[in-house]
Amino acid sequence: MANKLIVAPAPHVQSAQSTASIMRDVIVALMPALVVSTVVFGMDVLRVVALSVAACVAFEYLIQRFLVRGPLTVSNGSAAVTGVLLAFNLPASIPWWIVVIGAFVAIAIGKMTFGGLGKNPFNPALVGRVFLLIAYPVQMTSFPMPVNGAFDALSGATPLAAVKHGAAADVVGVQELLLGNMPGSLGEVAALALLAGFAYLLWRRVIRWHVPVTVLATMAVFAFVYALGKGMTGAALWQVPLFHVLAGGAILGAVFMATDYSTSPMTVRGGVIFAAGIGVITMLIRLWGAYPEGMSFAILIMNACVPLINKYVKPKRFGVK
Repeated sequence: MANKLIVAPAPHVQSAQSTASIMRDVIVALMPALVVSTVVFGMDVLRVVALSVAACVAFEYLIQRFLVRGPLTVSNGSAAVTGVLLAFNLPASIPWWIVVIGAFVAIAIGKMTFGGLGKNPFNPALVGRVFLLIAYPVQMTSFPMPVNGAFDALSGATPLAAVKHGAAADVVGVQELLLGNMPGSLGEVAALALLAGFAYLLWRRVIRWHVPVTVLATMAVFAFVYALGKGMTGAALWQVPLFHVLAGGAILGAVFMATDYSTSPMTVRGGVIFAAGIGVITMLIRLWGAYPEGMSFAILIMNACVPLINKYVKPKRFGVK
């Protein structure tokens, strides 16, 4: 009888997944968008991504080796994922030294200051991105035109920036939004490729659908109500929510950043509340804020709310009615 009662520390449920395997799956899921972005903007894309990944890995190694002096974790791939996600939030024409600064802020401040992977309350890539946006607004909002032909309707502005300055939401067609033939950062010009990555992560059971779908659905409903309030009818009424879901960093943020294990709620119900907040804040900034895009700010704001959500949205304890 004594041998049948085993007391051991958590975790009690084992899985074939590891941190390294999850990070590999995330990188694989980002590859279609990387390919499309390279086709749209040329080889500068690979320069930015390679530099960002190398800098993130190097900074994490150096901090752990000489400051934290704990076990080295760069081999688990989390720093590489941060590097790719940071690069996806940058324009292809960004100077190399700004990429390095962004990588330092993401790793040193956004991640290692709090103790490393699993302890950071904010998404490190977004910490780096928002810092660069505030510190270097000109370089961060100077987007190159696609190499396979200028998109005259935008005149160098991103679709969100064009709409922010008074253009109609149909300034870019659905085909361009899906395929990415337009100015923008590396990760906001390939909606179809990002959706393919979303499907891959669902298939690999790396993420669940609740957070990404709730973020995008909340944005769509908000945009629909806004268009309805503006008196839009017919095709224009449906164009506005479709545009806001496909344009900018909506899909990148909803799928690859809002689902970060360390910075999102532990329960499904908490995740839905978290995601709905991201969707609402994103649309508030897009429609009435100073910036044309609000996804990064929205995720960071809701990251700060995660401890509160986890406190008040808890599953029932086993055996409690």
